[in-house]
Amino acid sequence: MTTRVGVVTFPGSLDDQDAGRAVKLAGGEPVALWHGDKDLHQVDAVILPGGFSYGDYLRCGAIARFSPVMETIIAGAREGLPVLGICNGFQVLCESHLLPGALTRNDHLHFVCRDQRLRVENAATAWTGDFASGAEITVPLKNGEGGYVADESTLDALEAEGRVVFRYLDVNPNGSRRDIAGITNAAGNVVGLMPHPEHAVEALTGPTTDGLPFFTSVLKKLVA
Repeated sequence: MTTRVGVVTFPGSLDDQDAGRAVKLAGGEPVALWHGDKDLHQVDAVILPGGFSYGDYLRCGAIARFSPVMETIIAGAREGLPVLGICNGFQVLCESHLLPGALTRNDHLHFVCRDQRLRVENAATAWTGDFASGAEITVPLKNGEGGYVADESTLDALEAEGRVVFRYLDVNPNGSRRDIAGITNAAGNVVGLMPHPEHAVEALTGPTTDGLPFFTSVLKKLVA
């Protein structure tokens, strides 16, 4: 039976179709989830995609966090449901307290769009099992409010517990503390990152296919 991966569409989502296509290319069945519907339609995992949910009013992700679908996702994540938050989705996960810290305005106060090199720091999460720890990958990055911040004790705990999943290489594009590009919860089922793996799944469109293992990883995890 094909593994079903839900992709949430909020008002202002931009990359939901791309995320669904990535799931399909990886061999899964993408399932569209609407922000106003609490029903997850029996999906096995969930992706919160990039974009500008609710126009990024108030704070990025702050309104989306209260969408009816998030009530079910938050409960599911706490029971082990794999959840991936990409860019705006990462912001929603932090606003939902499924991940610690927050994403703030880029330190240079400009929107950034570039092919970004990353190092995989944790290959043991539900979304990174097809990577080798220490692997260096390149995926697109596009954000205006992507600077990851947290207090020193939280940062120290993330480092000590191996919960930093990705780190920026070559350049820190947004002022994220300790070059952090993505983190996980303690259980390893919830992962958030600012770069966009769903835009790096086909050689034709590039820049690499380094994003595809995100989606094959969770599919393999769910059938293991």
